[in-house]
Amino acid sequence: MRTIMFIVTVVGVICVSVWAYQENYSTQRMIKDTERLERQIGVAQARLAVLRAEWAYLNRPDRLRDLADINYNDLQLLPLRPDQFGIVEQVAYPIDESLLGIENATEVSADLDGERP
Repeated sequence: MRTIMFIVTVVGVICVSVWAYQENYSTQRMIKDTERLERQIGVAQARLAVLRAEWAYLNRPDRLRDLADINYNDLQLLPLRPDQFGIVEQVAYPIDESLLGIENATEVSADLDGERP
């Protein structure tokens, strides 16, 4: 009986050792993948920062104004004026639901008093 227990213990230790070995290498592989992904994220963030800087540089108001002046004959672009802007209340929304293209609409309302039935 003692021999069987010894053999079972040795087999158990071997199985646990193989499992631990596999987990160790799996963990190391995941750490390497994570580090690689972090490097890729860093490179992407740096590239995004450069692209944002380029976008800001290309969208300078003075540059866009000069481009609009240069290409006036082709584009017919005029400079923006404050009186060209409006407020939301000035926007005319359609009242007729058939204009919206909504069929079988369900009326939804919220209880603003905070009371629940």
